[in-house]
Amino acid sequence: MLSPVSAIVFFPFACAIAIWVSWSDMKFMKIPNKAVLALLAVWVVVGLLAVPFQLWLYGLGLGAAVLVAGFILTAAGGVGAGDAKFAAAMAPFFIHADLRFVFGLFAACLLGAFAAHRLARLIPPFRAATEDWASWTHKDFPMGLALSGTLIFYLLAALLPLF
Repeated sequence: MLSPVSAIVFFPFACAIAIWVSWSDMKFMKIPNKAVLALLAVWVVVGLLAVPFQLWLYGLGLGAAVLVAGFILTAAGGVGAGDAKFAAAMAPFFIHADLRFVFGLFAACLLGAFAAHRLARLIPPFRAATEDWASWTHKDFPMGLALSGTLIFYLLAALLPLF
């Protein structure tokens, strides 16, 4: 898991980008490449200051491995290309993470995001305010919502030793 100090440094940047990704994926059913590149830039630039150099390099390697796996899953029709790219940009932040925790957190975020999305589209005032969102009628679920939640809650969990 990231150190609490690293998590504090990364959180404002990662949180803002994650909210952007969630909104864009719900509104357009697309994760912008600019958002993916912005999150990668946070790791590349801020990461040099926030984590030791060896861990920074390890994070880049982890991101590359997730990118390759994502391309394979995208080619097989398992995930969307934007989801795969965003997951690869997120991966460096999970250096030294317990995979059981990360996958459990992702499962919880996926279930919560799915339930919240499906419930929100049934609330008439909310639906009327966001009637142009593609995710309300699209057959696919905006996975960027669950991925973003996973990143945000992981960084928050890394802060727990401070409390």
